[in-house]
This record gives sequence, structure tokens and C-alpha cells, in this order.
Amino acid sequence: MFSYAQALAAGIGLGIMYALIRVPSPAPPPVALTGLAGMLIGFGVIEAVT
Repeated sequence: MFSYAQALAAGIGLGIMYALIRVPSPAPPPVALTGLAGMLIGFGVIEAVT
């Protein structure tokens, strides 16, 4: 659970920094959200298997 909190904090921190320096998003929001969901599901599967 702690690693989820760390990942969330890192993502929020980077998102804020990107917004402040106005870095354009490299992917449309639906594509980015699908990728994030895939990473989360993959992490859950690996945790369940090991």
C-alpha cells in the first residue's frame, strides 16, 4: 500500500511541475489513462502471483 502512496505522490508532484512549466501532454487523455490503468492492473497481477 505504501508503494501506491509513493507512486501517487510522485505522479501528483510531476503533474504539478509539468503544469507549472507548461509541458504539453505527449498523449491524449484517454490514451494516457488507459496506459495508467494497464500499469496498475499489471502491478496488481504481479503482486498476486508473487
